[in-house]
Amino acid sequence: MKVLLLCPKAFETMEFSVFIDVLGWARESFGNDIHVHTCGFGKHVISTFNVSVQMDVLIDEVDVNDYDALAIPGGFREFGFKEEAFHPKTQALIRAFHEQEKPIATVCVAAFALAESGILKGKRATVYHLDNGKTQQELAEYGVNVINEPIVVDGNIITSYCPETAAGVAFQLLEMLIGAEKMKEVKYAMGYGC
Repeated sequence: MKVLLLCPKAFETMEFSVFIDVLGWARESFGNDIHVHTCGFGKHVISTFNVSVQMDVLIDEVDVNDYDALAIPGGFREFGFKEEAFHPKTQALIRAFHEQEKPIATVCVAAFALAESGILKGKRATVYHLDNGKTQQELAEYGVNVINEPIVVDGNIITSYCPETAAGVAFQLLEMLIGAEKMKEVKYAMGYGC
């Protein structure tokens, strides 16, 4: 199995790293055939906090048929996250994964990339919940049924509140890929729920 980890400019490193770690534990410690490929608009993408991360593939090189799931970390709008998250190439990629009913996992404001693509219209989803619910109200303007819960799953789509939920999103994605029992083994081994 292959998971595409799409990294728009100004992504949050914590929200990015959980997918690498959780899926890495599932592969290395439990023998699950899961590989993560990082993807960006350039070979190096600068995160919100000015950390440069080398990508495995460029967005122009991606064939959705080669991947089993898509994951997108959130990021700071103030540093340009929306520029690539809302780019037509990103939107086309999201729609292609959704058309094939492959899992799509987002953390925090990455839900806006899904909303912009149109795949969240009429669906249950969530997004950053603090700041008096301002960000959730913005998401609702896309025709999204915003649920004020940490992690919301609607069909093949996973959305979440904030950075704190990132590990939970990664485990939810892992469950969609390998099943609940195998996911619980990884979760326990990583110290969650002990």
